Amino acid sequence: MDRPGSPPAPLPLEGFRVLDFTRFLAGPYCTMVLADLGADVIKLEQPGSGDDSRLYGPFINGESYSFAQVNRGKRSVCLDLKDPRGAVLAMRIALRADLVIESFRPGVARRLGLGYDELKADRPDLLYCSISGYGQTGPYKDRPGFDIMAQGISGLMRMTGHPDGRPAKAGIAVNDLAAGMTAVQAVLAAQLLRQRTGEGQYIDISLVDALLAWTVWEAGALFGAGTVATPTGTRHRLSAPYQAYRTKDGFITIGAGSERLWRRTTEALGVPGLLDDPRFATPALRIAHVDELEAEIELVTATRTTREWAGVLEAAGVPAGPVLSYDEALADPQVEAREMIREMEHPLMGRIRTLGQPAKYSVSAPGAYHRPPPWLGQHTAQVLTELGLADAAELADLARAGVSYDAHPERKP
Repeated sequence: MDRPGSPPAPLPLEGFRVLDFTRFLAGPYCTMVLADLGADVIKLEQPGSGDDSRLYGPFINGESYSFAQVNRGKRSVCLDLKDPRGAVLAMRIALRADLVIESFRPGVARRLGLGYDELKADRPDLLYCSISGYGQTGPYKDRPGFDIMAQGISGLMRMTGHPDGRPAKAGIAVNDLAAGMTAVQAVLAAQLLRQRTGEGQYIDISLVDALLAWTVWEAGALFGAGTVATPTGTRHRLSAPYQAYRTKDGFITIGAGSERLWRRTTEALGVPGLLDDPRFATPALRIAHVDELEAEIELVTATRTTREWAGVLEAAGVPAGPVLSYDEALADPQVEAREMIREMEHPLMGRIRTLGQPAKYSVSAPGAYHRPPPWLGQHTAQVLTELGLADAAELADLARAGVSYDAHPERKP
């Protein structure tokens, strides 16, 4: 935290400019994180429609709350890239950027004259990142791919849910988010190298690759023993008891991943006899007899409430916790204490809530909340003026011709 009266610490990416052609979730999540870190993110959108996520409700005064959750801190510019004048203006913005990031299908950026090879001729130090379903190489590179396709082809849907159930999608768009965070990591690494060498580079991110890189336990089982991961409900693949158990009024998670915690759990639950049960004598046996272990534990946990068991297990030093609904999670005092819900003022929506930053900094929190999510084309005139188009008549002509766009030209950005 900053000391009272001290000037705010500089943000890590101050002076780093990003031209963002991405939409939906993976790319916008990446560029939101970069904006939180201080980057000047210029979000280039299609006139009249913009990022497809602007169509996702709920809406406040015509503005999408879903779009708002992943686009704070950015400036919105609307240009028609199919019009030669729009494409030229977009290229001029790109050549002033440190990073260009796009999520078109492979080949589209190049056809628009905005691909990496087209831009690096004039900007050899440019960083360029492409995010797509399957990547820029391989037999599937030309396929369109959203999060659900990536969850399916990465094997995730065959290891999520309950045994003998239908394939299940993860509760959030985890492949999109994995790709977004992989892109953040890659961009920051490339920028560190660029600072040392002065060289730019091209970064290729795939939704499928990003998720596969997270399947570490599952890869160990397959590579080491030929075991294919299957759905386990809330159970751990390598440890038991480690799952959610039914209580009198809900569910509680228990994680006893060591012999010491296994002993504590049996004592806290009042079933020390399980220590002498040959079915549960070793970690491997507890995994082998996990159905019986669940039945034995739920005979006990079903007799008291989740809150009661949480207190008992916490006092015994056993990792445990309630299984909350999403609204309960956001209302939890721990979440509140960690400032995971923040508020900001939007010029059209009024006071809105947004998710807080998960990283907490001792020197200074990045500027995540200094700029609300933009309305469509909010900063078009501002950015074009920065390019040198200061003539009001020229700006008005571009707008009349549909080359540029601002949904609310009567308001100042």
